[in-house]
Amino acid sequence: MTRYVLRRTAGAVLVLFVLSVLIYALFYLAPGDSAKLACGPRCNPAQIAQVREQLGLNDSVFIQYGDFLKGIFVGRDYSAGTSVLHCDAPCLGRSYQSDQQVTDLILERFPATVSLAVGAVVIMLVLGIATGVVSALRRGGLTERLLTWLTLAGTGTPVFILGLLLMMVVCAYLQWLPFPSYVPLTDSPEQWAWNMLLPWLTLGLFESAKYARLTRASTLETLAEDHIRTFRAYGVSERAIVGRHALRGAVPSVIAITAIDFGFLLGGAVLTESLFGIPGLGKTLIDGIRQVDLPVVVGVVLTIGAAVVVANVIADLLYALADRRVTLQ
Repeated sequence: MTRYVLRRTAGAVLVLFVLSVLIYALFYLAPGDSAKLACGPRCNPAQIAQVREQLGLNDSVFIQYGDFLKGIFVGRDYSAGTSVLHCDAPCLGRSYQSDQQVTDLILERFPATVSLAVGAVVIMLVLGIATGVVSALRRGGLTERLLTWLTLAGTGTPVFILGLLLMMVVCAYLQWLPFPSYVPLTDSPEQWAWNMLLPWLTLGLFESAKYARLTRASTLETLAEDHIRTFRAYGVSERAIVGRHALRGAVPSVIAITAIDFGFLLGGAVLTESLFGIPGLGKTLIDGIRQVDLPVVVGVVLTIGAAVVVANVIADLLYALADRRVTLQ
């Protein structure tokens, strides 16, 4: 097990390094003048040259990337005319628009995105697994056909349409909840939870269909095996068979897909954040792209990529605990 953990950790470090190279090259080496973007459209050539010197853009590509890595691990200094601005590690640069450290901007927006992703994962796991088990146990009946239809409808409905429908039904027609308005957790936990309920349901319902189909298929496959018939012949209750044996076969696959989906939710919940006005990483990324704020875009993309890699490493470790045969490969 220790050797497996070390191997997966080393692989994750290598992936993060390659990811940083690709992201840096994709944005900073693309056609265009980063100094002009940082200075603004009204700058004259002398001002653009000064900004280029301050950002170190006159150095070679390798030195620039080395400074980028140095900033992540030990911090770096930026020239500001007669003074020097220090950026503490992990430094992902300074925003062209607000001159704020990108790391501070990400730390400010990260809790909203994480809370959205975690709540959605909990809902989609509970609904997906429960629906999948019920569908498997009611195979061929009206309940199974109804749940299958609902999962297919959930998979095919765009997330922003689902969010709009929930707001129209829950907030406008039934008036069970007010229209969501994001409140930080530190200000009021109760208001935070009520205002996050619809965003959680939007993402959770959208993704739960996948888990329902996966759980149903795995449960049916396990229930058809010979040892399940043996348990039934010995009088083991159906609840014990499903809880102790049938669901165990679906756990590894659910763990692996949950890690992938968690990374997707961290970076792909842009529409949900925009629809419900949640100031998270997705909205920050869209704003950075719209304003051509390269340090913000690179910092957010790298953060999301690192979160996906870490989530997959954790999923691999949990997968190995669920199925010890994985560590022998």
